[in-house]
Amino acid sequence: MSGHSKWNNIKGHKAVVDGKKSKMFGELSKHIRLTVKEGKSGDPKFNIGLRVLLDKARDVNMPKEKVQRAIDSGLGVGTGANMEEVTFEGFGPGGVGFIVVAITNNHNRTTGEVRSVFSKAGGVLGSPGSVKYLFEKGMAGEFILTMPMPISDTSHQAQLQSLIDNLRVLDDVEDVYCVGEWLGQE
Repeated sequence: MSGHSKWNNIKGHKAVVDGKKSKMFGELSKHIRLTVKEGKSGDPKFNIGLRVLLDKARDVNMPKEKVQRAIDSGLGVGTGANMEEVTFEGFGPGGVGFIVVAITNNHNRTTGEVRSVFSKAGGVLGSPGSVKYLFEKGMAGEFILTMPMPISDTSHQAQLQSLIDNLRVLDDVEDVYCVGEWLGQE
């Protein structure tokens, strides 16, 4: 047995585990931000939803710095910069339209991260208005699809679901809306 094979196996296993942790931490950060924003309090004594999420974060060994950053982000404090909502429009594999809503204090960093995820998936970030006409704004501010694009090819479905998952892992991304319609989509 050669020495590099064992390390290669460990490296591959570590990459999978780290990817799962990153996805879990990103989801928890997003939920903490939203809960703090809705409850208007970063104190778990006064925000029951935050208390539950902090217990979950402790259970999965989420770093305290990430938790505090999410709480500060929900309160609109932290690094000194103002948090702003940014909407990105793009096209995934097969020309399927996406709207990505992010809350960030650094527009350029978030733009680069979203562009990178799109390009790795074989998509491209579009210009403002390139996809938005396919959606309507709902009462709660969410986007409602008005013109669905049915996707029956399972390989495209898998690519699109992977793109959606990779976008949702990003810390600043709050929501992802897709023009494509298939069974596995939320």
